[in-house]
Amino acid sequence: MARRVKVVGAGLAGCEAAWRLAEEGLKVELSDIKPKSFTPAHESCDFAELVCSNSLKSNDIYGNACGLLKEEMRILGSLTMEAAARSAVPAGGALAVNREEFAAYITKKIKSHPNIEVVCEEAESIPPEPCIIATGPLTAGRLAEDISQKLGGGLHFYDASAPIVSAGSIDYSRAFVGGRYGKGDDYLNCPMNREEYGAFYSALVSAERAQLHSFEKREIFEGCMPLEIMAARGEDTLRFGPFKPVGLRDKEGNAYYAVLQLRKENLEGSAYNLVGCQTNLKFGEQKRVFSLIPALKNAEFLRYGVMHRNSYLNSPEVLSADFSLKAGGDVFFAGQITGVEGYVESAASGILAAIHLSRRLQGKEAALPPEHTVCGALSRYIAAPNANFQPMNANFGLLGAAATGIRDKKERYKHLAERALGQIREYKELLCQ
Repeated sequence: MARRVKVVGAGLAGCEAAWRLAEEGLKVELSDIKPKSFTPAHESCDFAELVCSNSLKSNDIYGNACGLLKEEMRILGSLTMEAAARSAVPAGGALAVNREEFAAYITKKIKSHPNIEVVCEEAESIPPEPCIIATGPLTAGRLAEDISQKLGGGLHFYDASAPIVSAGSIDYSRAFVGGRYGKGDDYLNCPMNREEYGAFYSALVSAERAQLHSFEKREIFEGCMPLEIMAARGEDTLRFGPFKPVGLRDKEGNAYYAVLQLRKENLEGSAYNLVGCQTNLKFGEQKRVFSLIPALKNAEFLRYGVMHRNSYLNSPEVLSADFSLKAGGDVFFAGQITGVEGYVESAASGILAAIHLSRRLQGKEAALPPEHTVCGALSRYIAAPNANFQPMNANFGLLGAAATGIRDKKERYKHLAERALGQIREYKELLCQ
């Protein structure tokens, strides 16, 4: 255990990784560009800076997958959860924090740990092994170029993503399976008549949008076009774009006025992506607007659409489920660069990458978290074959919600949470052996 580990990036993932490794007795060098320089999204000299919301989302362990993930992290000894408990502010059922107190707490813990040396430098290449790279969604410059070169063009860029809904919440009486012109059955189609489309369109173009950082505004339209921006060009724009009804007809052979297509998000078919519906609407507005589509009237949103600059690996091609490079060696990645989405998910990946690297350096067998834990599900998601890979946050769809056969959502989620907590406790005991 005498080897020194390099962790690049002192965001949530990097701090969690450094802390875990240090707590297990490893000497850690944690490097970050602060305080000499900052990314366009950062302004504080402290580590683990929350650049968007101060919310770590729901605290509901039994009704929300992110709430469940936080409890799994507490069981595994998360520094993020410790800091959040010390800096929490009232936020109803959510876990929100005082940003400054939260970041200051983590920074103090990291800098005072005897096994962690903090270095201010900008990484220009993947460092010598063993290392964990946790440079976040704004990874750029020479480091991004080096990663892309060594991983075969590994960094991807996206401006917006579409919402994902639970398969069990779709009204199948208002939807049908089939591809255009009867080719294949890869899509679930949600048709609308003129009146239904008109109501949806009016709500879409008048809905409130989320604010963007200035550095994102300059780049946001280089990729995929947000649905609300596209719709603003005219009422029929969507009907000639992502909602086009061409090649889709009802049983009597009649054409539809407009059709939203849904695509399976995973092999189990427990979640569906709203094809072409990348958006920057506020989350509450997304639920209100898309629920006007008849088949989605009671839709349960597993992930809302998000829109921001985000560089991430094509992880299914280059990473294993333990967050190490498939090509071999002791190079690990953690955080949003791996394709996990959100503060909590990013921090969790830092814990997991550190666990796996530590075990490898100790000569122990690899030990993935059980697949029915949120930690385990996210680990497997980033490594599973996926031609349409995009960042993912914690959701019950990843835990096999559809396979439980439990119709009542509250009871279904409770079952999934209890199963996950039992398995993560067993996993913690395994790690202590």
